[in-house]
Amino acid sequence: MTTVSSLAPRTRRNVELVLLLLAVAIVVLAYVNVSLAVSGSFPPGLTTQVAGLLVLAGGFHLLLRWKASYADPLLLPIVTLLNGLGLVMIHRLDLAHGHTLSEGLALKQLTWSALSVAIAGGVLWVLRDHRVLRRYTFTAAVAAFVLLILPLVPGIGRSVYGSRIWIGLGPFTFQPGEVAKILLAVFFAGYLVQTRDALSLAGRKVLGLNLPRGRDLGPILLAWVLSLGVLVFETDLGSSLLLFGLFVAMLYVATERISWIAIGMTLFCAGAYVAYLIFGHVQERVHLWLDPFAPGQSDQVAKGLMGMASGGLLGTGLGRGRPDLTYFAESDFIVPSFGEEIGLIGLFALLMLYVLLVERGLRTALGVRDGFGKLLAGGLAFSVALQCFVVVGGVTRVIPLTGLTMPFLSYGGSSLLANWTLVALLLRISDQARRPLAEVPLGPTPAGEARTEVVAVR
Repeated sequence: MTTVSSLAPRTRRNVELVLLLLAVAIVVLAYVNVSLAVSGSFPPGLTTQVAGLLVLAGGFHLLLRWKASYADPLLLPIVTLLNGLGLVMIHRLDLAHGHTLSEGLALKQLTWSALSVAIAGGVLWVLRDHRVLRRYTFTAAVAAFVLLILPLVPGIGRSVYGSRIWIGLGPFTFQPGEVAKILLAVFFAGYLVQTRDALSLAGRKVLGLNLPRGRDLGPILLAWVLSLGVLVFETDLGSSLLLFGLFVAMLYVATERISWIAIGMTLFCAGAYVAYLIFGHVQERVHLWLDPFAPGQSDQVAKGLMGMASGGLLGTGLGRGRPDLTYFAESDFIVPSFGEEIGLIGLFALLMLYVLLVERGLRTALGVRDGFGKLLAGGLAFSVALQCFVVVGGVTRVIPLTGLTMPFLSYGGSSLLANWTLVALLLRISDQARRPLAEVPLGPTPAGEARTEVVAVR
């Protein structure tokens, strides 16, 4: 006889624990490998560092057991492995520049990693139900707008290599656009779940596409203007592309109308062409894309390509290449750094981790029961996918460089903090998606999205 308890879904927390230990082991092995290749000896304080990494990852795992026991078991091991490998490569580049662990960027990145994990844990602790975020749809929009314009405020705004996307408070700098990305995803999800019926209404049919009504074009035009504003005033091509692409993708998920994709691509091409005509730095990146080996311009892309070419299929080995010859090898060009030392096969394995991360996010979007959660999880997963495509496409000459950094791998505290928070939101949504229906709390779900339950009459 089959009991009710045997039919209950398993939490898979033990699976997560095993995968988490495997991820930590891979990171430690890579760290030791770098030290042996560079100095021929084991890194000092290895036991303490391994214990610290285990405490950090294990603490988050225990929090999931307590506060989100049904959360996706693959998300935490994947991001732990990516974050750890990023730390290893940054430390390897520090050694190439003659810096010790206490002098280089790796210690700063480790500090930001610990802070990011702590903040992600706080999000899981405080946010018991993701549907609460829907109450703050327009508050999130206002907060995102404020964060986007903060770098333009005199006194705190900082311009770095031509892009004014930073704010500075004393010795600390932060990129508020990374947090704005998450707030905009919350706003888009809350807005679209309310208006998707109106946006789905068919207008005129042109060339086989059901185009929306004129008055429904407002949202996508507003997102287009906002992304152009980021590009014009902050000269940040990457964030502009990410914000606009995020909204168009969520709009398509909400309405399932290909016409929105066609309109979005048309507006994007128009905006990109105007930006090319107006901005010199956009023209420079297009020229680098078309001919990275042309004399008289930056050789950053050329060095990255040559570094990956020297790695071949299997790579030179961790600690045995020269990724430090490429500018910004620890941030914008960390993918070529890995490509040189772990080769094409290793780089494919690394990119598969991102594929799994995005797949688990989309699986969460399919499994969650409310429309707001579906759009939010889908939007967050797509933002990771789009950012990875833009970064990898830029360094491999599929598209021009945009200045975005690889999530979890690249150096930068702002990116780490935002992406760990993003994963915390996905974990919270996946917990409710995988939780048995009887255990799901009655949250602030509108009547239009109330669940329909079938009651058997005996």
